[in-house]
Amino acid sequence: MNARESIEITEGGGVMTLPAGTLLALDSGGAVEHLEIAYRTYGLLNETRSNAILVCHALTLDQYVAGRNPATGKPGWWSSLVGLGLPLDPTRHFIICSNVVGGCMGSTGPSSPGPSGTPPGLAFPVITIADMVRAQALLVESLGIERLFAVVGGSMGGMQVLQWAADYPERLFAAVCIAAAARHSAQNIAFHEVGRQAIMADPDWRGGDYAAQGVRPEKGLAVARMAAHITYLSEAALQRKFGRELQRDGLSWGFDADFQVESYLRHQGASFVDRFDANSYLYITRAMDYFDLAGAHGGVLADAFRRARDVRFCVFSFTSDWLYPTPESRAIVRALNAAGARVSFLEIETDKGHDAFLLDEPVLRSALAGFMESAVQARGLEI
Repeated sequence: MNARESIEITEGGGVMTLPAGTLLALDSGGAVEHLEIAYRTYGLLNETRSNAILVCHALTLDQYVAGRNPATGKPGWWSSLVGLGLPLDPTRHFIICSNVVGGCMGSTGPSSPGPSGTPPGLAFPVITIADMVRAQALLVESLGIERLFAVVGGSMGGMQVLQWAADYPERLFAAVCIAAAARHSAQNIAFHEVGRQAIMADPDWRGGDYAAQGVRPEKGLAVARMAAHITYLSEAALQRKFGRELQRDGLSWGFDADFQVESYLRHQGASFVDRFDANSYLYITRAMDYFDLAGAHGGVLADAFRRARDVRFCVFSFTSDWLYPTPESRAIVRALNAAGARVSFLEIETDKGHDAFLLDEPVLRSALAGFMESAVQARGLEI
């Protein structure tokens, strides 16, 4: 073991709580009272507080981007990119990741106990991606950080990155958007609606009041997860992993899981209900559906980035990602170019589908490392 491998990463975190009487104003016109944002940190802030990186998580993920997740016992969800010697290195950077508002891993959401101790359920106000970013900005401010070195995220996390660049360009030096889009497509809205209807059709959903009644809509949530998980993979990946292989010798001549791919999806659904809240799934998918950065700027996407000309951008897409295909990323790049921003773009050849951003993808790792190093040099960062 060399000296670098023996370094222990400093981990921290906790819950940011807004002072009493302070509200998080929402795009819907509502507000969140008693806001709490759960977060984790990795590494240490330098003396100038200029090495902070905010990592934004995707739909069903959480603040445990590295290390070990205490809820699942598994490694952090981006262990392929966050760690010693990796592009997001806690020995060089102070890495922050928070659970989004509306989530179910410690941040305020529909499953959080209200003042009476009862979760609000559907009484919780509808949230947007911009609301999530607004809460993150409050967290970053509470940590005494005036300007982030970078904001990085994939999928819904990439949407948050774009929102940061539109709303707080003066508060970040670099932005990395991976496998995302500037607005949700009709197809993606359709898939989300199937998932939401599966949850709401479960008799145990109880109009969103299931927690107070001591039940959970596990079957509906599992089906929602199964449907969504198909969109995260590519046809080639499914064929390579499963094909038409049977789960056991011979057919059941019934409706058991005859095929391995059926068993895989059922496992995904069953394991998901143990770690995620059904109402949070409704709220967060709706936030993604409402996301339309151009729509919020008069229908012109470039106008969203007019104030972000000093931000250094890097945009990644994957050839087999049909959830957020490459043309969506190219539209972001064109808008950034039109706004006069500096942007790098790479389409990565892979058959892993949308989930490639979470998997061991050497080209992504290498390219992201190169971009981060160039940004460090351009910033003159002392790390």
